[in-house]
Amino acid sequence: MKTPQPSNTSLVLAHCALFLVQLLFGTLPVIGKPLLQKISAVSLVGIRVGLTALALVLIQRYRSSLKLKEKEDYLKLFLLSFFGVTFNQLFFIGGLSLTTASNTSLLAATIPIFTLLISVALGNEAFQKKSLIGILTAAFGVLLLIDVRNASLSSETTLGDLMIILNSMSYGIYVATSKNVILRNGVIKSMTWIFIFASIFCVPLAFISALKFEFTLTTDTLLSALYIAIFATLLPYLLNAFALQKVNPSSVAVYIYLQPLIGFSAAVVFLREEVTTIKLVSAVLILVGVLIASNPIVKKPASKLK
Repeated sequence: MKTPQPSNTSLVLAHCALFLVQLLFGTLPVIGKPLLQKISAVSLVGIRVGLTALALVLIQRYRSSLKLKEKEDYLKLFLLSFFGVTFNQLFFIGGLSLTTASNTSLLAATIPIFTLLISVALGNEAFQKKSLIGILTAAFGVLLLIDVRNASLSSETTLGDLMIILNSMSYGIYVATSKNVILRNGVIKSMTWIFIFASIFCVPLAFISALKFEFTLTTDTLLSALYIAIFATLLPYLLNAFALQKVNPSSVAVYIYLQPLIGFSAAVVFLREEVTTIKLVSAVLILVGVLIASNPIVKKPASKLK
């Protein structure tokens, strides 16, 4: 069965969705940091996953049944839930608590590289020099922006650094391998099952963590948790999956490089931080790299569903 070749309009919509994904994910530190002073990191992961799973089940039940097209898709989505949500979230939260912010930004730049290598190795995407050039260009821009000299890959941060690398590899596997099953079953139904499976592990861990962490449940806490579940989890994952139907996995992953740029722009606008030449150069490199790697207007040959 052949996949219809996406039109230029649908490709543009896909890239707009990917940009919005990074904007929404970019709000997570702003809302999440104060919340982490009131609840544990593992509890926050459980709340994000549990509320998102509940919302998706309600949406999908309203639309149609939860039944997948092929029996083996349940196993595929179960495995994808580990790489895309469970491992991804827990390794990131755990790694962030054991390493520095600079190290995290530096090592997260490996996500598009892992995605490209895995996707090409599995035959899900043809190797293209422009993809590699775009990824490396954007990565260099990120390194300039965060100033790699601030990173410290010492023995004190080794465990945290390793967890961030595992997080990057995990998310890279998810992006590189999820396209076919999402195309076959649809975005909402696929994401519903991914979050159902992820909640089986993340929600109980959240309860266990909550028993060890004293907190007071306030209106602000509930509103922050709902915002993170809906606007920093549910919508970004759905938009990401929608875009993945239209573009190559490496194009989806390279948009991650916009997050430091969005953070920098927000700091300039809201915190009045200084705009330097280095920051401007890095911004240009990131944007050019994303444009080269994503190439939204070039049509690809129709691919076959496996």
